[in-house]
Amino acid sequence: MADYYEVLGIDHSASDEDVKKAYRRMSRKYHPDIAGPEFEDKFKEVNTAYEVLSDPQKRRMYDSGVDPNDPQASQSAGFDMGDLFGQFFGGGFDTASQGPIPRTQPGRDALASVDIDLKTAVFGGTVQTQIHTFGLCQVCKGSGAQEGTSPVTCPICHGSGYAQKVVRTLLGQMMTQAPCERCEGHGTIIEHPCPECQGHGRVRVRRDVGVNIPAGVSDGSRLRLASQGEVGEGGGAAGNLYVDIHVKADRRYARDGDDLHCWISIPMTWAVLGHQVDLDTFDGPRQVEVPAGSQPDDVVCLKGLGVRKLGSQEERGDILVHLLVEIPTKLSEGERGLIKDFADSHDAAAHEVSQSSRPSTLTGKKGLFDKLKNMFS
Repeated sequence: MADYYEVLGIDHSASDEDVKKAYRRMSRKYHPDIAGPEFEDKFKEVNTAYEVLSDPQKRRMYDSGVDPNDPQASQSAGFDMGDLFGQFFGGGFDTASQGPIPRTQPGRDALASVDIDLKTAVFGGTVQTQIHTFGLCQVCKGSGAQEGTSPVTCPICHGSGYAQKVVRTLLGQMMTQAPCERCEGHGTIIEHPCPECQGHGRVRVRRDVGVNIPAGVSDGSRLRLASQGEVGEGGGAAGNLYVDIHVKADRRYARDGDDLHCWISIPMTWAVLGHQVDLDTFDGPRQVEVPAGSQPDDVVCLKGLGVRKLGSQEERGDILVHLLVEIPTKLSEGERGLIKDFADSHDAAAHEVSQSSRPSTLTGKKGLFDKLKNMFS
């Protein structure tokens, strides 16, 4: 019997929430669209383990030593009351009353990821991603049967999907119902399978999917594309496609919510006298007005040029331009004299620095020139 706890990487005391978290982690790790088609069996094993451990009744049954996914084992343990009543009271609880298992099954969800640049996150757009999944067999159109043929009624179960068999229980040998081994519970047999899909109604395909990226999307977001996932057995309805969004780092801007931050280096004279600076934005070139008397780390705000707010057609964040004031480290004798004359005129009364735990309590203006005076004195 498979160790479902080991499959999910949890211990026997794991809570329901622990089971869910482990399943999400393991299903992402082994999903064929992410890990590769060679991990398909492992992915099925993870799904089977979760199906048992997430169901309280099945989990109790499994913990008692009976695998609920093994009909013979569960019935031989003597716990299948439907079999007992079906044997002694004419099948009122007969599992065969459920009917044959449909060949058409819904498809599983698929997972993909796309990398987008920051500009696409700002304005939105469409990107293409390629997925490896199951698609409808175009030869048999999902029927699984060779062209010109169709499934026939199973001669063993006569279409019921179940057959009688003798099993050993705690009460001795008993006659019970089990899925027909000949037709695997479907009630019909595909005598001439489609050569393209081997009777499954679907084939492994690689296809391109266009993903509409909404403006304002954040890194790590997950989008849902309905019916873009895996086509089910027998050409069943496709599952959903989930797309994880990764926003690549931008060399010019850093994002903080809906705002964009950038840093520009300006000469000391621009900070003192003021200056206009050309800035490259996602909306094209814009002029930034550096105010006269600007201090290091001052911020100039460009309203409405940031990231569009998610779900809004017009509202956007801002661009925050941080000023890095470049203080010269090498001066000619003439330049040194000019700075000295300026310091003597402007900072003659300055003999000590102001100290505070909060920068906002200081003017900051004398700090720049005191620094220059101390450097070249």
